[in-house]
Amino acid sequence: MVESDPRRSIPRTDHLLALPEVVAAGEHLKQGTIKAIISEVQTAARTGEIPVAEVAPTIISRLGSRSASSLTPVLNATGILVHTNLGRAPLSTAATRAITEAAGYVDVEMDLGTGKRSKRGAGAKAALLRACPAAEDALVVNNGAAALLLAVTALRGSSPVGTASASGDSARNSRADSEPGEIVISRGELIEIGAGFRLTDLMTTTGARLREVGTTNRTHLADYAEAIGPNTSSLLKVHTSNFRVEGFTSAVDVADLRGLADHHGLPLIVDLGSGLFTPDPALPDEPDIDSALRAGADLVIVSGDKLLGGPQAGLILGRTEAVQTLAKHPLARALRTDKLTLAALEATITDAANPIHDALHIDPDRLRERTETLAEAVGATVVEHDGRVGGGGAPGVPLHGWAVELPEDCAHALRAGDPAIVARVHQGRCLIDLRCVPESDDQCVAAAIGGVLGPRHLGDNG
Repeated sequence: MVESDPRRSIPRTDHLLALPEVVAAGEHLKQGTIKAIISEVQTAARTGEIPVAEVAPTIISRLGSRSASSLTPVLNATGILVHTNLGRAPLSTAATRAITEAAGYVDVEMDLGTGKRSKRGAGAKAALLRACPAAEDALVVNNGAAALLLAVTALRGSSPVGTASASGDSARNSRADSEPGEIVISRGELIEIGAGFRLTDLMTTTGARLREVGTTNRTHLADYAEAIGPNTSSLLKVHTSNFRVEGFTSAVDVADLRGLADHHGLPLIVDLGSGLFTPDPALPDEPDIDSALRAGADLVIVSGDKLLGGPQAGLILGRTEAVQTLAKHPLARALRTDKLTLAALEATITDAANPIHDALHIDPDRLRERTETLAEAVGATVVEHDGRVGGGGAPGVPLHGWAVELPEDCAHALRAGDPAIVARVHQGRCLIDLRCVPESDDQCVAAAIGGVLGPRHLGDNG
């Protein structure tokens, strides 16, 4: 007799849907979601990935552990504060609470006193202006790239901002009918960020042309001056946030560019990437919004989800005329952010601390003490380890600290655990850096490492 194929006995969909546990799951999951899970498990049984006998138990298990989204919370033990692959900045308790409060109906565009429509994001804007008094106005869009896109689009062909000289008035009149506009930028500031995304490509999608000046390592004020012509629409300075050029170098600061912009009646845009509100002693070479505005920038652009420690957002601060030019442009509607981001951003700005700030300014003695305690608990060793800001912030600046050293193959098991722990794999080692791990989770990390090392230790003892 020919042995029957066990795949023929895979339970039918209607039988699986009738299981009491599956019926109960229908109280909080849509039928489409349940059927998709059933289909995935049935397919796994057909391909031999799981035994046929495990079809029903697997479905019940998946439905029981199903979370609100497919995203898995992780503990960041890499020592990288703004880890792009892990969602960049973790939100503060205040920001998380603000999102929950804003999840329902809120007065995002209503004046409750009059019952009439109001300006969107007034609270976040007010918080930005309080945090940065040098700014006359502010605008929030959905990310940093969107902010730059809006700026170069809206200011191309618009009336210049700032104070123009007589020659500037002439240049303005000459540009009035000129299309497309030219953006003058140093060659040393032509940046490619993660996943092959180039700021240059973003800007040229607006129809503008880039007028590159200087060289990779040295650019002078005269280079900018020689490049300005009747088609010039703006001067752009971009902080090289994800790399450093060292040695024989020269760059033009914002104050010098301000004088040139005034002479020609041009707007000056400064993209700081992960810029701070004000200078931070922990990152002495990282530019900040306040200093750039006081030096004369018409617009300063930063990301909300980097050193600020907030949600993904593009923050635009600067002179009222320039900001309002952007706010009134039709593209601003397509790039505007939602109520949840506005709520989280306002809470981040007004709260005293957040996880990024805390990790950057962590007490080194306490960090070492925690690391040694963890190492002792799991029977491992402590090594010196430099963390990083990450996310394009403070490139090459080490954040001195320590890590627990484990065998390299522990990294995969820790990522697959519950909770998932992401460590740094470097030079054949798995390194656990507690800088970005909440201290309340230290015991949890120790238990997870113990679970991974347990069988290995038992084998050694045997």
